Amino acid sequence: MTNSVQANENNSDTLSMHSPNLVDVNVQKIMALFPNCITESEDENGKLKKAVDFDLLRQELSQSLVEGGQERYRLDWPGKRQAILEANSPIAKTLRPARDESVNFDTTENLFIEGDNLEALKLLQESYLGQVKMIYIDPPYNTGNDFVYEDDFSEDTTDFLARSKQLDEEGNRLITNTESNGRFHSDWLTMMYSRLKISKNLLKDDGVCFISINDYEVDNLIKICKEVYGADNVECLIWNKEAEGSSGTLKKTLRFRVIHDYILVCYKNKTQVFFDRVSEPLEGRENEFQTANLAVNESNIKEGHPNWMELTSPNGKKWYKHWKFNNDDIEKLLEDDLIYWGSDGDRQPRLIIPTDHRRKVFSQSIINKGGTTLGRKEFESIMPENVFSFPKSVKLLEHLINITNPKDIVMDFFAGSSTTAHAVMKVNAEQQSNYKFIMVQLDEVIDPNKQKEAYQFCIDNNFKTNISEVSKERIRRAGKKIVEDNQDKDGIENLDIGFRVLKIDSTNMKDVYYTPDSYDQATLANLESHIKEDRSGEDLLFQVMLDWGLPLSLPIEVKSIQGVSVYYVGINSLVACFDTLSTELIDEIARDQPLKFVSSELAIAQDQDKTNIKARFAQLSPDTQVKFI
Repeated sequence: MTNSVQANENNSDTLSMHSPNLVDVNVQKIMALFPNCITESEDENGKLKKAVDFDLLRQELSQSLVEGGQERYRLDWPGKRQAILEANSPIAKTLRPARDESVNFDTTENLFIEGDNLEALKLLQESYLGQVKMIYIDPPYNTGNDFVYEDDFSEDTTDFLARSKQLDEEGNRLITNTESNGRFHSDWLTMMYSRLKISKNLLKDDGVCFISINDYEVDNLIKICKEVYGADNVECLIWNKEAEGSSGTLKKTLRFRVIHDYILVCYKNKTQVFFDRVSEPLEGRENEFQTANLAVNESNIKEGHPNWMELTSPNGKKWYKHWKFNNDDIEKLLEDDLIYWGSDGDRQPRLIIPTDHRRKVFSQSIINKGGTTLGRKEFESIMPENVFSFPKSVKLLEHLINITNPKDIVMDFFAGSSTTAHAVMKVNAEQQSNYKFIMVQLDEVIDPNKQKEAYQFCIDNNFKTNISEVSKERIRRAGKKIVEDNQDKDGIENLDIGFRVLKIDSTNMKDVYYTPDSYDQATLANLESHIKEDRSGEDLLFQVMLDWGLPLSLPIEVKSIQGVSVYYVGINSLVACFDTLSTELIDEIARDQPLKFVSSELAIAQDQDKTNIKARFAQLSPDTQVKFI
């Protein structure tokens, strides 16, 4: 009897005959929002079941550090709660445009963000929430010789950072994470956890995040990825870094030459992700192909059909037949070397079927593409030698892009040498696609003693001596080379090889804008403006775009109307003017019926003018949202 009951309980076709367990339903809801807060516990029968880690959930919902907790199944380390706090805390920062460092600033749809990637991810939350199809990152591997971030946003001042020794004398936020550090693994995990949590929000429902890593931290990284994305949404690939002739590494702790690293694949929702098959050569049959009749059987020739033509073989033998294609198509087949004349070159011509050289296959869990040596050669084909250590291969990134088919945005917030941007432009040129990239790279200062070639490269080119300058120059050179190499492609002149440089900086607004209660009346009277004096109208424009959640890649046109600069973003998605407003100027802007209009409090003389401006828009363009900063 017992066995029968158990069988019925395990049969999905039987009715449960009881009301739903609302606790289980609520646990599923919490798991969808906060997968890291789900752990395991035993029920009354000793079976494992899903349970909520309320300590972690409290931390997710708190703006201050929550102490306490009990032992449970999970990955823990000193700083984990701090990482959650940092991921959830706001920052008073903005993105400032740098036109002189950009390429095709007004029209490009690509972005290069310079600064701390945790801050960048926070700033992008409104504009790119659920908009990114593919993320690829190649973070520090925590080998003991590289750097990690020290993050703390409890205060937003340079003084705090200097006081807590998070900034060196040159303003760098990175610290060396040596193996002698008592928090060697913890510091690295804290850095990665907060960034992965925020970046997940940017992914589309069918989005994918690829993470390159080696064996130093792969076990820990898998665990935190499963917390962030959910246990069922993480897979691990093997990457053969010796592909195309790379050299492996003999480690003291191993007795094997290591020729592999890993690529973790994290899905926003695995059930919605379908990778494209890739074109691969048929192993051992690369030189084989199939052919088909090029000539029409005489019994099937219709009267008056025009496709008669004389073809001459490479050896001079002539064939006058009625062909399946018209004369122009035959000429194109000859030009593309798709006509086969037999093994001796004198047989009746046949049509080569080129697709038989290759086949569409699913990508494998072992990736034999784009090894480290190829990555270095690709980089040094456009940049000097030894300027960047171990750049990832364009070919590897092309493969990941091709199987993901991102359609829209590809992001890399550990951009390094910007291999990802190079690969996006190359795929666009070869496939006539229109993928866009967002690169994020810290302006990490180059050590002239340890990175002599990179330091000298920046000096020779009058660049600031930091890694982001190398990264930007690689994109500039790669774009030019891709255009040069694809001159025969239709529409190559329209390829987007530009990028809009945006730099993370403190907010454009003075502190009084955020904390007026801390100033007395005398101080307020001396403040003519709540906007910092060194900020331009374009600086304000990008902070408005961030606050309003507009894509930062929208085209921008600066129009001069009645002698005043007016910014038109995305044609008329947003119109901004931060100079003095007149009734005539408002009337002319309103005639364009923008979706949104923004100006500054300084652009109006009196408070009632603000009311008048809103009334004017309500009359001439009633659908326009009007705001002031």
